[in-house]
Amino acid sequence: MPFLGRNEIAWNERYRRCLYFFLRDELDSILITESLIESYKAFQEAGKPYPFVEMRELKPRARIIGPEYPEHKHFIIIFNEETLPAETKTHIRFFDSNKVTRENLASLGVFDLRDVFQQRMRYFENSAFPSLLRSLLTADYALLVQRDPTIRSRYRFGISHFHVRVDWPVAAAAEDLAKYLRYISKNLYEKGDKIGEALQQKLYEFYGFHHTVGGRRTAALVAARFMARFDFISTVYISSAEARNLIRLSERGISKFCLVRMDHEEIKQFASSANMTLADFGKAYLIDSTREFGVGIFQVMYSHNEHSRPPADGKLRDLNPDYHWLNVDLQLLVPPSYSGDCRPMPISRVYA
Repeated sequence: MPFLGRNEIAWNERYRRCLYFFLRDELDSILITESLIESYKAFQEAGKPYPFVEMRELKPRARIIGPEYPEHKHFIIIFNEETLPAETKTHIRFFDSNKVTRENLASLGVFDLRDVFQQRMRYFENSAFPSLLRSLLTADYALLVQRDPTIRSRYRFGISHFHVRVDWPVAAAAEDLAKYLRYISKNLYEKGDKIGEALQQKLYEFYGFHHTVGGRRTAALVAARFMARFDFISTVYISSAEARNLIRLSERGISKFCLVRMDHEEIKQFASSANMTLADFGKAYLIDSTREFGVGIFQVMYSHNEHSRPPADGKLRDLNPDYHWLNVDLQLLVPPSYSGDCRPMPISRVYA
């Protein structure tokens, strides 16, 4: 079931959605900092060169095999516009035992609470929310951020659960997607084992991964597919210590954020096109600058094409695994969140 559009929801739900989008922008800012900028600093503190992402790794269907870097932060966050219904606990494992409470955090040893934890810290509206979020990112599995159902008079979002396991089979997720795209009508293997296996691989491609990626990214894309079954918006963030990037899966499609190395000649060209001095450009767009290069934040957005969208006529169709399902849609040099007045700048890197 696709999420309901703006004209299909009530007035109060429109207000909730506006708030959700605003908070998601805030979450983008926090997670870009945690996933990329703080990881970059960790490499510097360890005296190791930062392993910049090669542009070929950002092409659709790219297969890159590499090590996991312990200095790079990794996490999964599921951010929902609405509260997950209780019956979903079979596949998204959120219970009283992993609810964000003082007792659970202390018993699972996520971090040293001492006397600093208070329940209101769980909510976006509290100034301590970013600090709590950063602490909980060190916990394994996923964080669940969603609307608080206990308050009826207004909408409030916060971290409801940590240590959340995603327990939905890849085959079930592939079957759900294939039905939505009309490649099958009943079950995954109705057209034979070969097509069933190909559809599972295509599930990964639909969410911007190669089918050989590890467990954390698999859990994230399965969560994204599971959330697509509801009529509210969900966003899944995955920070990968192998891919060295932050991926956002949402109703807007797929975005990947990574750090990009820029030589000084390229920086001069960008500064000139923006009518900025080199010093001003560096302060606005770079997170670091050395004698050899500058470091910026690079965003790639991907779009689905006719092979990965439901057919207009709704008829059943055949799968051709050779057809690509994703296209590079937009490439941007993104200013850090502290450069609030600066706009992202177009930059062509993936196919340069």
